[in-house]
Amino acid sequence: MNNDFSNYKVFWKAFCNFIENQTMKKILIVLLAAFIMIQFFPIDKTNPATNEGMDFLKIKNTPEPIAKMIRNSCYDCHSNVTKYPFYSNIQPVAWLLKNHIDEGRKELNFSTFATYEPKRQAHKLEEAAENVEQSKMPLESYLLGHSNAKLTDAQRKELAQYFRKIQKETETNPL
Repeated sequence: MNNDFSNYKVFWKAFCNFIENQTMKKILIVLLAAFIMIQFFPIDKTNPATNEGMDFLKIKNTPEPIAKMIRNSCYDCHSNVTKYPFYSNIQPVAWLLKNHIDEGRKELNFSTFATYEPKRQAHKLEEAAENVEQSKMPLESYLLGHSNAKLTDAQRKELAQYFRKIQKETETNPL
């Protein structure tokens, strides 16, 4: 225990010596000023308008337990109903988050799923099943702040099976 405290003392002393250096002090002041300045450039958190009749969960009559999994694990990045977390107010983290959401919506947007041609719908469902099965989605970085989005192995299997079932239905009955 005493050794742990001495490690902190050594670290603190080294940090104070680092700060006392005039060049380092100037660099830290510039970095702090830049950090404060970029806070004046927030992201646009306005979600695009939604039409429930175009939403995947509605048009595919998704059972509620599966719909809940999809909403919790997919919708913040892959729909127009994103719920922005508290850290979306802190730049530059918010910029990275916004870019991730924009890319996610571009790749697959459940809110506009009905606008996809049947062939594209089937392909997106196949990709979704593979990504869920292989634990590529939801992203680990997303799970750090969204524990309710974490899927068990059984949930992953159930969700992948559902996506594949709807994929097959879409391929055999495209309308």
